[in-house]
Amino acid sequence: MTKISNNIYLFDASEKPLGRFASKAAGILRGKNLVDFAPNHVPDNIVVIINANKVFLTGRKEESKQYFHHTNHPGGIKSRSFSVLKKNSPEEIIKLAIRRMLPNNRLTSDLMKNLKIFSGVDHPYKEINK
Repeated sequence: MTKISNNIYLFDASEKPLGRFASKAAGILRGKNLVDFAPNHVPDNIVVIINANKVFLTGRKEESKQYFHHTNHPGGIKSRSFSVLKKNSPEEIIKLAIRRMLPNNRLTSDLMKNLKIFSGVDHPYKEINK
């Protein structure tokens, strides 16, 4: 994690496993790193994640991990594997991991607006404060 400016934090997904940097990113999105943390307030922190296409898991989880969702119809459980999601939309893996680490309340959608995920190294936030 590197700090680009006062409230913009940069994470590289190729450096650490998914859960390690996702938990730190979720804490920064909530403002847990700030002195004036309040659970009912959305801070101005912006988390930028690059190299989403190089995200990885430890052990055999890359082959065995499944992402489930339900359509709310009988027998409507759907699953996608980690490898298929990584090939089709690697940003979705990181977004799901961070969203599930945030509290499920009214602020979640506002917090997720401050999360910016990019597949490559290029992002529009590198020119800020230079």
